[in-house]
Amino acid sequence: MELEWAAHGVVTDESYPFRLEAKNGSMVLDWEPLIRSLLVDFAAGALVPVLAARFHNTLAEMIVAVAGRQGVPQIALSGGCFQNRYLTERVVRRLIEAGYSPHWHQRVPPNDGGIALGQIMAAAQRKE
Repeated sequence: MELEWAAHGVVTDESYPFRLEAKNGSMVLDWEPLIRSLLVDFAAGALVPVLAARFHNTLAEMIVAVAGRQGVPQIALSGGCFQNRYLTERVVRRLIEAGYSPHWHQRVPPNDGGIALGQIMAAAQRKE
């Protein structure tokens, strides 16, 4: 949440480099280039809000890159990290720009609240 608030109000599409590699039949995201570049920017005096925005933008680019390796047009976004409005908006925008059809939580929270609702629905079905 602090990282999301740190990026609040920053408008940039800049992101950091990363590598996506195939290893032993799995995809592996290598964060080393991202961390190294972020540290260089920090040492050069870049402002924390800018660093936070670039970090979020990089996460969005990572998601688009992974989607590109899957070969499916529809991408579902779920999990507590998508409570982060900055991240969710960037990921949705970038997926649409890249030609994907993203789906994300809009009425049910992507975290424990959504899990609890699912548990209630499952229990209600058993009762019937």
